[in-house]
Amino acid sequence: MSASPSERREAWLFVSPAIATIAAVAIIPMAWTVWESLHLHDLRMPWLGRPFVGADNYLEAFGDERFRDAMARTFAFAAASVSLELVIGLIFALAMSHALRARALIRVLVLMAWAVPTVVAALVWRFMFEGPSGVAGSLLAALGVVDAGFSWFVHPVAAWVPILLADAWKMTPFVALLLLAGLESIDPSLYDAARMDGAGAWRQFREITLPLLRPALLVAVLFRALDAFRVFDVIYVMTGGGPGTSTEPISLYTFTTLLQHLRFGYGSALSVLVFLTTFVLALLYIRLVGRNLLEAKP
Repeated sequence: MSASPSERREAWLFVSPAIATIAAVAIIPMAWTVWESLHLHDLRMPWLGRPFVGADNYLEAFGDERFRDAMARTFAFAAASVSLELVIGLIFALAMSHALRARALIRVLVLMAWAVPTVVAALVWRFMFEGPSGVAGSLLAALGVVDAGFSWFVHPVAAWVPILLADAWKMTPFVALLLLAGLESIDPSLYDAARMDGAGAWRQFREITLPLLRPALLVAVLFRALDAFRVFDVIYVMTGGGPGTSTEPISLYTFTTLLQHLRFGYGSALSVLVFLTTFVLALLYIRLVGRNLLEAKP
């Protein structure tokens, strides 16, 4: 039965505020960014005007070694951080799921880190590793992991360690919350039947928990991978992309190009490339999640 014209008008009336909001905060700015990326707009040289250059900014990006290095570092950071957070988050989720006493208190304590602002968390972790007085740096030096007085934020590889730890400390509770929801959706009778068949804890985890938790794991990977790919604030606060550009992700390079070098055309092209990359990743993950959900149905 089709809707009457008056019902269709009422439906459009109800959804029009949402459509207008989406257009104002997403569609219009994105369209303007794409348009800007097709022009040569450099505020350092205003006498050039804003000539149309087509795909020149995109071609420059693909030939830009700093852009390629920033993309590679971003993918590497996303892979490392998401893997670390999934492992620790799964451990936390299992602990919260099996806790018999003070369950609410344990969940509050685990989620406290997620409530801390990212800038505050980044500053705390920077202080912990900065200089000889840093708590974490001093502890690792006392254990013989590094030499005394080792400068974490001067070494191009070691600088990633506090960054990864800060990001994992901040975002692991979010992953644990998603996985806990997946664990609590598993029917407890499956574990009872497995125990009656003589299956141990590891076999139950491998053959019941992991397969049935796969949709929640994929959702956690989707959210965290997209968020990690757009990482900016934690690195901006902790290292500013240094030493040199060794910890510079693509979001920070785009920020530098736009607001420090004032290359609005080229920076807009970088923004569009970042958006397209995250959009493609989201589509791939959504298709993967959808396929696994269908396979998980009885």
